[in-house]
Amino acid sequence: MTSTTTIAAPVAVKEFIGLFKPRIAFAISLSALGGMAVTPGLLPEAWQVVVLAVSVFLAAGSAGAFNQWAESDLDARMARTADRLFASGRLNPGTGWLSIIIVLQAIAIGLIAIFLNGWAAFYTFLGAFTYAVIYTLWLKRRTSLNIVIGGLAGSFAVLAGAAAIDPMFAVEPLLLAIVLFLWTPPHFWSLAIAVEEDYERNTIPMLPAITGNKLCARIILGHTVALSTLALLPAALGMGWIYFTFALTGGLIFTATSVRLVLETSKRRAIINFLASLGQLLLLLTGAIVDRWLAGGLG
Repeated sequence: MTSTTTIAAPVAVKEFIGLFKPRIAFAISLSALGGMAVTPGLLPEAWQVVVLAVSVFLAAGSAGAFNQWAESDLDARMARTADRLFASGRLNPGTGWLSIIIVLQAIAIGLIAIFLNGWAAFYTFLGAFTYAVIYTLWLKRRTSLNIVIGGLAGSFAVLAGAAAIDPMFAVEPLLLAIVLFLWTPPHFWSLAIAVEEDYERNTIPMLPAITGNKLCARIILGHTVALSTLALLPAALGMGWIYFTFALTGGLIFTATSVRLVLETSKRRAIINFLASLGQLLLLLTGAIVDRWLAGGLG
């Protein structure tokens, strides 16, 4: 890699934003807010909540950019990712870009440490480190447990939100962190079934390429049932009916599409299950935030 940050061809704003994987960053940021919402205690000031959300988004986004920077060679060989900026050569993945990514990460962690607390900053850092280094550099090309351990990135985001209220965690955010840990593998494995040939051709040990799609679909269903059940428990510990309704609805939808994936293990069903997993996460975290807001905690 060279030390430049040159742009080899015109790059649209949308493509440049995509370098930071904004959808993943949004999900991670929402996870932090969900962790805050389920944690008993006095919430920070509204501006501090905004600082947390924006900073976690920035930390996750810079980790996503590092993922594309570090995997530009692999991305270039995969149909799904070959058009990414670093992979296509339209951005030169030099060390200058790595410096920019590191600076953005430092700004995100620093903002949380200054305006919230050190524990929230530490967990935010652990989430970004898990995705950028542990998953991307150490595990992805070596073991089928890559995305299982990589799922801790979302869990650390939940803990960051909880630590913004109280570093001594209550049961509720710990449960939600476990749910996020269980959610990430079936979410990504569903996508991996749909693009299995890419991983097989490049000898990346994603679970479907190791076990076969049928067995992987059954493992996905097991994860889905477990996380959907655990997601209901915070309602028994103080969360209200809105949280319960959203968690139950999302869990039922994700479980139903996972059952269909077992019965018909096709690329189409895998994509439907992938989208259902996103819907389940959105419903779960939105339910937590809305429940806390209507209870007067976010007003």
